[in-house]
Amino acid sequence: MPTFNLKINNETHTVEADMDTPLLWVLRDQLNFVGTKFGCGIGQCGACTIHIDGNAMRSCLLQVSQAEGMNITTIEGLSKDGDHPVQQAWKEVDVPQCGYCQAGQIMTASAFLKNNPNPNETEIRNAMHGNICRCAAYNSIEEAVKVAAKKIS
Repeated sequence: MPTFNLKINNETHTVEADMDTPLLWVLRDQLNFVGTKFGCGIGQCGACTIHIDGNAMRSCLLQVSQAEGMNITTIEGLSKDGDHPVQQAWKEVDVPQCGYCQAGQIMTASAFLKNNPNPNETEIRNAMHGNICRCAAYNSIEEAVKVAAKKIS
């Protein structure tokens, strides 16, 4: 079985996996980064969103063989103490209901705000559109992104 060296949350991890194993399963099952959730397995829900070289990506669609040499950040690596502006905003607005989608939502929002720290409402909606929330907390999510943007800018 092939071996891969992955840089995750600023640490190098060596894993054995089939080349086409989704990165999601390596993160969760081999490395115990369980904040990254399985939702749909086809890149449609956003629950498995991580950062690859600073960009939001669906880890269910990325094969482990493609991830070698990339900087991978999971929700566990976004901040040491949950003090990233997006995480703070999520708490202030009290976004989570069931919480299942929240890691993916936060990872999407943080990558978006890194590239657009002063977005308007339409830009926020467009950026967050690909993340599904089964509890329909979309208004709270949108508000939290606005709060986070104020903290960042």
